[in-house]
Amino acid sequence: MKKNEWLLCPNCNNKTRIKICDNTVLENFPLYCPKCKREIIISVKQFNTTVITEPDERRQNHE
Repeated sequence: MKKNEWLLCPNCNNKTRIKICDNTVLENFPLYCPKCKREIIISVKQFNTTVITEPDERRQNHE
């Protein structure tokens, strides 16, 4: 039997509107939190959530 869990916002730790299974794999997923009203790019594998930090735009423009 597969286990399901609500995906929690990495910023405020509240439930989002996304539910994941134990075999769900997300990469570069734009997660929107209705509570803190932020969008965060994440990756998920086996219920482990990793926040993807985007490179600073100012650094890219100067290179």
